[in-house]
Amino acid sequence: MQNLQEMYQSKRGSALDALDHLLDGDMIIVPTGVGEPPTLLHALSEQHQRFSDIKIAQILAMRKYGYFEQACRSHVRHASLFFGGASRAGGQGGWCDFIPNYFSEIPALIERGLMPSDVVFAMASPMSPHGFFALSLGTDYTMAAVAKARVVILEVNPNVPFTHGQCHVHLSQVTAIVESDEPILEVGLPKIGPVQEAIGALVAEQIEDGSTLQIGYGGIPDAVVMQLTGKHDLGIHTEMIGDGILKLVESGAVNNSKKTLLPGKMVATFALGSRKLYEFMHQNPMLEMHPSNFTNDPYIAGQNDKLVSINASLQVDLLGQCGSESIGHLPYSGTGGQVDFVRAANRSRGGKSFIVLPSTAKDGTVSRIVPTLSPGTHATTSKNDVNYVVTEWGVAQLRGKSAKQRAQALIAIAHPDFRPSLREEANKMCVF
Repeated sequence: MQNLQEMYQSKRGSALDALDHLLDGDMIIVPTGVGEPPTLLHALSEQHQRFSDIKIAQILAMRKYGYFEQACRSHVRHASLFFGGASRAGGQGGWCDFIPNYFSEIPALIERGLMPSDVVFAMASPMSPHGFFALSLGTDYTMAAVAKARVVILEVNPNVPFTHGQCHVHLSQVTAIVESDEPILEVGLPKIGPVQEAIGALVAEQIEDGSTLQIGYGGIPDAVVMQLTGKHDLGIHTEMIGDGILKLVESGAVNNSKKTLLPGKMVATFALGSRKLYEFMHQNPMLEMHPSNFTNDPYIAGQNDKLVSINASLQVDLLGQCGSESIGHLPYSGTGGQVDFVRAANRSRGGKSFIVLPSTAKDGTVSRIVPTLSPGTHATTSKNDVNYVVTEWGVAQLRGKSAKQRAQALIAIAHPDFRPSLREEANKMCVF
């Protein structure tokens, strides 16, 4: 024990001290969302002129650090694996990089050297008596990066939960430690309106007792969750654990008893929610945090019978192709785990995958069901993978259907104002 404490103290220092380990040209891997270490990243932003060509790769950055500014690009710049509010302007403006990926495969990109991993910056729990830290808020691809990196720097915070699963890093793997005690960033549930509620009700009707759920982030997936509190024996195998899932646990709807993979256990790879959620996660034997090549691998996740995936999209064409991550050529988010879990649900015995979206955008002036994806759209989920598409106007089941049957089903769930023009375009395309 004493040796561990001595080793810990020898590695403990300031954020500025930690930056001394960086080399020009390094790629820094940062965990998803609230797993990002703010003390380290603010320090790097303030000291960006010390460096040249540093890249910071991350899914879903939460805070708008200084290095997101165009003026920092030659010194420190963001390499996005999935854009969010903090990084979207840089992605659309071209001064932030973008690395296309499936969430499940990012660890393999790192392990095979296809994506550099020179340095890891990560939030971590306090050290256990045996010398382990938990990367519980963002296990994701960071565990693979730790195994490859030249330098591993942890921001240790007492508010980070220590969780079970494949999320532990030993002190011997750590180069430097920076301590902080600020509260973990809290992310509330998205706003849910009548359209989201209507879609949620339609999806909830399709979910059977005993199903295992993957729930993406957004107003519609959370609207589904709010209508599942009366279900029984639900399980969780997901990428994100949030407050919606916590509500299902508290209501008794989730007990994981019917899961066919890791029965009795909830499985996730990152957390995004409230302080209450983070406290729930701490030392909870019901929950395991695993890397994304476990949680999101379609073969592994699909071993859960009756796996249900619920993910949002921006646009769906009449063949069923989904544009879920860009507006035309402008990046908006990323592929994330949508394709991973659609394919997992397709593999699952009794599985169902739902792509959910409002029927219109821009105050009802634009249809989200379209003849063909807008030019330049980043296609996310293919026509061969999509199962159910749901708007507030109904449910279209596409797998096994012909192109003509798909067009008919999708037009039927488009907003009524746009159905005539969609039929006209479908006739021109000879698919109606």
